[in-house]
Amino acid sequence: MSLDPIDKRLLAALQRKGRMSNAELGEAVNLSPSACHRRVQRLEAEGFILDYVALLDARKLGVPTTVFVEITLQGQADEVLDAFEKAVRRIPDVLECHLMAGTADYLLKVVAEDTEDFARIHRQHLTRLPGVRQMQSSFALRTVFKTTALPV
Repeated sequence: MSLDPIDKRLLAALQRKGRMSNAELGEAVNLSPSACHRRVQRLEAEGFILDYVALLDARKLGVPTTVFVEITLQGQADEVLDAFEKAVRRIPDVLECHLMAGTADYLLKVVAEDTEDFARIHRQHLTRLPGVRQMQSSFALRTVFKTTALPV
């Protein structure tokens, strides 16, 4: 299915504020609430909308430190990649894990209370990941901007 301009406006509006009522959404995109509801249901059914979530404040939750960790594995065999991916999913402090092209095999986004907490995460979890040959960590000094909204 291709997206028409109304679908794109709906998706953009829902990315900004996912808890809008159909009436509010309809007003935002110039469509009736019932038409909005039908279109949103279709966008959900066809997989354009994966889920609805609340975005939390990392500072208020006590994990304001973001660390990006580049990981190089000992090999690229499927069983090595699978074992690593299965194990990294179980670490609650890892928010994202990306298989990369380039010098590192994986890039992780990790949150921590501070450098001491990251040292604990590193020692208790990251160093125990299977197949790891090398790790390099970079601490974010400041978040310039952050969004979850995709361009539509």
